[in-house]
Amino acid sequence: MTKSLKNLWARFLFQGRGILPSGRLLAIFGILSLVLIALSFGKFSWWPFIIVNIIVFLLSLIDLFFSPRKKELHFSRHIPDELERNLSYKVELEVTNRSKYSLLYSMIDGIPQSFQRVFPLKGSITHGVTLVEYETAAPVRGDYEVTKLYFRYSSSLRLWEKQLTVDLRETVKVIPDLSETKQFLENAQKYLLFEGNKIRRHHTGIGDFAQIRNYVVGDDPRKINWRQTAKLRQVMTNEYEPEHGKYITILIDCGRMMGAELTKGNRLEKALEAAHLVAAAALQNGDYVSVLAFAKDVKVFVPAAKGMAHLQTILHSIYNVSVDSAESNYAAVFSFLETMQKKRSLLLLFSDVRTFLYEEHALLYLKRLRQRHLFLMIGIEDTTLQNRANETSNSVQQTMIKSIAQQQILFKKKEKIKWERQGLVMIEAKEENLATAAVSHYIDVMNRNLL
Repeated sequence: MTKSLKNLWARFLFQGRGILPSGRLLAIFGILSLVLIALSFGKFSWWPFIIVNIIVFLLSLIDLFFSPRKKELHFSRHIPDELERNLSYKVELEVTNRSKYSLLYSMIDGIPQSFQRVFPLKGSITHGVTLVEYETAAPVRGDYEVTKLYFRYSSSLRLWEKQLTVDLRETVKVIPDLSETKQFLENAQKYLLFEGNKIRRHHTGIGDFAQIRNYVVGDDPRKINWRQTAKLRQVMTNEYEPEHGKYITILIDCGRMMGAELTKGNRLEKALEAAHLVAAAALQNGDYVSVLAFAKDVKVFVPAAKGMAHLQTILHSIYNVSVDSAESNYAAVFSFLETMQKKRSLLLLFSDVRTFLYEEHALLYLKRLRQRHLFLMIGIEDTTLQNRANETSNSVQQTMIKSIAQQQILFKKKEKIKWERQGLVMIEAKEENLATAAVSHYIDVMNRNLL
């Protein structure tokens, strides 16, 4: 295919610039041609057929004078700089028509292929500024460029269509879903109770006195401030908080097993959302937070800092990490961490528990880290393995599958007990409860002053 034919084909595919016949004009020519061809087999010759088509074609060109010129149209796009994964966002396209003619349009915005698409957008525009809106959602994290806007329009006669390709270059970041983090920052206690966490309250009365507040269901009755209760004639309770300024190190595994697909996203997506929630809770509590993402090697390391402004630093550092095809090198990461984190801290590792249990070399490094740091590993429960172990057996094959699944579960329990005897705590949670479990264990560690 020659270059000119490629350009013509691209124009029909809603690309490039030019003028195209509309479906209405092609239908008119088709009907007229059939009538003239039928008549030409009688007493008429082919010349009237050709002349009539030429006349109709020339008359149809008048339609081009009743639509705006391309220079009279101006475009702008308003799209958020950051989009949270899988959340719907509104994109606004502003079209300015400086001519006196109205137009009918069909529009395609050049958003990435992975974004949800609702194109083509169709409507009408009169003189002045018109706002066109549509919604989209991005399922994959990363950096994206939104470049072209493809716009095709015609007059009210709809015989010819003019086509424009407008360059509106913008950069968009797709970050993890921060819905749970926002809920926690709005009301931490309500978030934990809503998620089904039984106790693990923010403060249990251990630590320094913080304030006096209204008593709510679930508070320890022993902490009721009876003097203030009698004075205000409503039940008041003392609120305590643990010591601030502790160090939290969040480790995020980006190895091959973290790419396993879940109901919504994969393990890494859930780990990033949970890690961001723990970081927000720790920074809000006045602690120092550092983050390390790794696979075969260290991919991202954010040094420890405090203050809610550090949360944005963490987010912009880890939002673009992806799953590697290689296995994670735990020994190398723990060796790196031993040199970088000198102060006692809570090491919170998000990884696959079953894979981690096979790492005998990692146990040696963790024993050394355990002398200075507190270690906690959180993984996502393998629901497939649990379902296989609990299903009924109706055949020899199903019985074998069930026995192997039960064997894997017993092996995991045995190895976890061995690691926990060394002071290395490992827990697993369902994918929808991973963030809640992580922040609950962090709060529990802080309230018990284990650091």
